[in-house]
This record gives sequence, structure tokens and C-alpha cells, in this order.
Amino acid sequence: MGSIDRYIFRTTLGSFALILVSLTGVIWITQALRGIDLMTSQGQTILTFLGITALVIPALVLIISPIALMIAISHTLNKLATDSEIIVMNAAGFSPFRLFYPFVYATCAVALLVAFIAAYLSPDGMRRIKQWDAEITADVLTNILQPGRFAQLDQNLTIRIRERLPGGILAGIFIDDRRDPKERISIVADHGTVVKNGGGSFLVLEDGNLQRFETGKRDPALVAFGRYAFDMSKFSNQGRDVRLGIRERYVWELLSPSPDDPIYMQIPGQFRAELHDRFMSPLYPFVFAALTFAFLGAPRTTRQSRNLAIGGAILAVFGLRMAGFACSVMAVKSPLAPLIQYAMIAVATGLGVWMIVKGMVVEPPPALMEAINRSNERIARLFGRTATA
Repeated sequence: MGSIDRYIFRTTLGSFALILVSLTGVIWITQALRGIDLMTSQGQTILTFLGITALVIPALVLIISPIALMIAISHTLNKLATDSEIIVMNAAGFSPFRLFYPFVYATCAVALLVAFIAAYLSPDGMRRIKQWDAEITADVLTNILQPGRFAQLDQNLTIRIRERLPGGILAGIFIDDRRDPKERISIVADHGTVVKNGGGSFLVLEDGNLQRFETGKRDPALVAFGRYAFDMSKFSNQGRDVRLGIRERYVWELLSPSPDDPIYMQIPGQFRAELHDRFMSPLYPFVFAALTFAFLGAPRTTRQSRNLAIGGAILAVFGLRMAGFACSVMAVKSPLAPLIQYAMIAVATGLGVWMIVKGMVVEPPPALMEAINRSNERIARLFGRTATA
């Protein structure tokens, strides 16, 4: 690359990085706030909370990157136009297509990043989230049972402990079990420990009493015990078998799924739709770059407004992406939908490159521009009269 190419390349990638970090940060915060109960209700640390919520960032970057690239290219072209650099380069012999070269280099870098995220990083982060969540759920006896708090482990099952003592001993245990509609069990024990063996997980209670209130009976049955095992296997076994969904599969797992995979046997169309989404993710940066440059890359004088060109580029990119989302949804049931999406990307990219090669300046019709100017003059006169009054 020459010095001009390097200058444009650095400016574009620098803007892309800044925009990507900003947009991803804002969206990540909104997503992270939904998981705040991980700390409040499940007793996790701030590091666990940040670690789990940060694993969703690759999936966000996968969606945001093409949009961030479009904004970065728009910003770079607007900067070049404001400083009259595009006109100077055009006068020096740079054609619009030659000026497009450094943007293609930047787009290739973004496409490689998106391809890596789509193939490996995003599904790896999603499966780590599922595994981490399963481990937290599996360790429910350690993490959810916090001293002085009533923890509802299941519908109509509440447990409270007074404090934790050295050696894993839980002191001051209260259990209220209403899961059986025919009876209610209340247990109070001086202390207890968690025991895990081949038969499951048990909360072994010592020195306590059990009250059983049966439906239709006036008086409860009271039993004093020295040692009593309360079965907690239902809650401790939830994290052992992690069943990966479609978004947690790597691209090669989507490309050749196991024929006896129960999820693939049940919904093969979603495997097809997800696979084509992964393949098309690196293509969107190229079509977005071509369309954005086609609308904004031609040399213009300072009297020619770029606002309508920017609006046109946004509408073109937005329309193409919405059509892509629609095709992704239809791809679950129709094998032709991905082909239509590939065709749209190819046609839009080819149209953008053709406009760049021809050096076309995208401008609205003169009649529309006159109507807009007359409307602006009326608004200016109206505000002028209001200010005078």
C-alpha cells in the first residue's frame, strides 16, 4: 500500500475499532443487566458475573461488526470530503475505484475477524455460558444457600441457614417443603452437612425435629431425630449433562452433524439456517462497504449535499440486512431461502462495484431538490417571523 492507502486504511480501522467498542459496550451493558440476579439471588461474585456476561460479547461483535464498518467508512469518506481530499486525489488521477482499494483492505481485515468469530469464538463463548450456568446450578447447595436468607430452590420448597461454620457445616437449618399437595413438612435442625455419593446429593441434618401436616388431620405428626437425610439430588444433578443447542455448535459441527443427533433429527432446518448464517456473516462487510462507498465515495463539491447520499446508503444497507434476516427465518423451512440471500448479496455487491467503477454520483432528482429547498426556505421564514414577533 502507498502512503495514501495506509492513511485511509488506518483511519478506517481506527474508526471501526472505536465504533465497535462503543456499540458493543452499550449493548453488552443492557444484556448484562438482565443477568444481575446471578449475584443477587444466586450468591455469585462480581468476577463470576462479569465472566459469564462477557462471554456473550463475541456474539454481539458478530452482528455489530458490519454495521460498525459501514459507519467507519462513512466517517472516513465524510472526513476526506470535508477536507477536500477526495477532490484533490481525483484531480491527481485517483479514480473512485482506485480510492476504493484501502477500504477493501480494511474490509478484508474485518471479514477475517467476523469469519473467526462465526466459526469458533461465538459458539465457544455460548457453550461456555451454558456449561458455566450448569455448574452454578449444580453447585446450588454451596452458592444459593446464603446465611440469613430464605432460598426458594423449587416451587413450594424454601430453605434457610443461619450461618456457615468451618468444615462445610451449615448451622441453624430450616426447611419448608410444600411440594406434596397432601402434606406439608417443616424441618428444623441444629446443623447439617452436604454429602454427595453414588446415590445422589443429600443434606444430612442432625439434632432436629420434623413436623408433618397432613390434609384432613387436625394435629401434626412431630418426630425428633438425631440424624436425617434430606434428598437434594434433583438440584445437584442439573448441571451434569449439558445439552448443546444449535448456536453452541462450531461451524464444522453444523456442516456435518451426527445423523443420530436428537436435535438434528428434530429440527434439521435450523441447522441449515444457522450454517448459512455463519457462511454469510463474512460476506456482509463486503456488501456494506461497496454500497456505502457507492453512495459516498464519488468526488463532490462543497455545495453538493451529502446528507441525502448518507440517507440512501443507510436505507440500502438496512433494507438488505432486513431481507437477509427474513431469508434466515425462512431458511428453516425452505432450502431456497439461503440461495435467495446469496443472490441478494451478490447483486448488491455487483451493483455497488459497478457504481464505483462508473464514478456515479448518487443525487436525488432536481425536482425533489427544488421541493426540499423551497420547504427549507418556508421553514426559515416561519422561524424568522416567530423570532421577530
